[in-house]
Amino acid sequence: MFRSHRRTLVLGFFALLAVLVFPGMAMAGEGAAGHDLGAALPLWSVIPFAGILLSIAIFPLVAPEFWHHHFPKISAAWALLFAVPFVVVYHSEAMHEILHIYILDYIPFIILLWALFTVAGGILIRGSFNGTPVLNTIFLFIGTIIASWVGTTGAAMLLIRPVIRANARRAHKVHTIVFFIFLVANIGGSLTPLGDPPLFLGFLHGVPFFWTFNIIAETGLVAGILLVIYFLLDLYWWKKETNAAQQPHDGPKERLKIEGLHNLIFLGGILGGVLLSGMWHPGQVEILGVHQHIENIVRDGILIVMGLLSMVTTKKQIREDNGFTWFPILEVAYLFAGIFMTIVPALAILKAGEHGALAGLVRAVNDPVHFFWATGILSSFLDNAPTYLTFLNTALGRFFPGMAEREAIHSLIAHHELFLKAISTGAVYMGANTYIGNAPNFMVKSIAEENGVEMPSFFGYMLKYSLVFLIPTFILVTFVFFM
Repeated sequence: MFRSHRRTLVLGFFALLAVLVFPGMAMAGEGAAGHDLGAALPLWSVIPFAGILLSIAIFPLVAPEFWHHHFPKISAAWALLFAVPFVVVYHSEAMHEILHIYILDYIPFIILLWALFTVAGGILIRGSFNGTPVLNTIFLFIGTIIASWVGTTGAAMLLIRPVIRANARRAHKVHTIVFFIFLVANIGGSLTPLGDPPLFLGFLHGVPFFWTFNIIAETGLVAGILLVIYFLLDLYWWKKETNAAQQPHDGPKERLKIEGLHNLIFLGGILGGVLLSGMWHPGQVEILGVHQHIENIVRDGILIVMGLLSMVTTKKQIREDNGFTWFPILEVAYLFAGIFMTIVPALAILKAGEHGALAGLVRAVNDPVHFFWATGILSSFLDNAPTYLTFLNTALGRFFPGMAEREAIHSLIAHHELFLKAISTGAVYMGANTYIGNAPNFMVKSIAEENGVEMPSFFGYMLKYSLVFLIPTFILVTFVFFM
């Protein structure tokens, strides 16, 4: 009975919002035909996006069982709450925007995550690891180093399970998972375009592949500070725990052994496919009215083949011993399907620049420090790839209006490189501020919870960790590099 009433209340809430949103959207659409959607959409059109974020934050706290069983439906409800009035009011323009974000962004996004998740899940690192502060810090350091070369998702999926197993007997391990998200799932991916989507997008638009090594000082400072803080924090909790947690594992020790190493071939195939799509440009095709580059279709095909080969050639026992399940990638797919739908007005308004509802924010972004924080804060909650591109275009328009894009980017690097550094670091680093800032964040959280680790809530993550450890570090980086 209680569940039935709760379901009725939730449905009633969405119905009430629909009654409020639909007429408002219609009023906003009057006379907007032929105008840029980003300039026409009001700021309150992002309410469904805010709603899905608040649902992710609040439902697991107040109704965890309800959320666990119904989060795909809640995600779909927020998506429909935006999509239905959007399509009714803006017709073909709205359909084009929706198809555009799913064909060009969401589907490739999920294919890449699925491929990396599947292949990395077939590599099993065995060994009698004891999660000491030194070993944990070494794990985080290695993950930070390799994230730029195998991607933040690849590095995170490869190492998160060994880290969880090593700390299975630790009483305090949440901080280890959170700092893993900070370093391996985000900051470590800042040194090559393979590391994180916004940098790859920059590479596609003309930023040289190895230019990102120019932010090695910024990355070294941030990673170094966080690794030291983590080690001291873990050492503090280690000393407070019982002797049982500190003793070596009982029984015969299992030597370090890596199984499923053939999956490294498939991981290389994934990285090769991603790199190919940035260097080979055979043309475009039209899919449902959306222009898609042929190289991207080929890339996605390669990724799917690599994932399928991993599934076929990896022993079932390896995945079972690795604690591999499909739930984390399904959770990301369901939730981000709703997020990508509801994020449409936010990105459109942002892309409209000084002609959109966020014109005041865009006009206020003038110096490197502004670009660092504006790109970073928005990347914490929006898709960091289009946010990066928006502020990159803002910088290009300020300094080199009318110049061809690739020429303008090379001129920006030659004469105003600090602006590109600020945009790049803001987009990558501050993806660690929230669970939705970068897709691996949510996947790591889901895998940890599957293994019995009680992760902080959406707001708890920000209040207890991001604001305490990340923001002061970013403020220091601001004064050292961008003031």
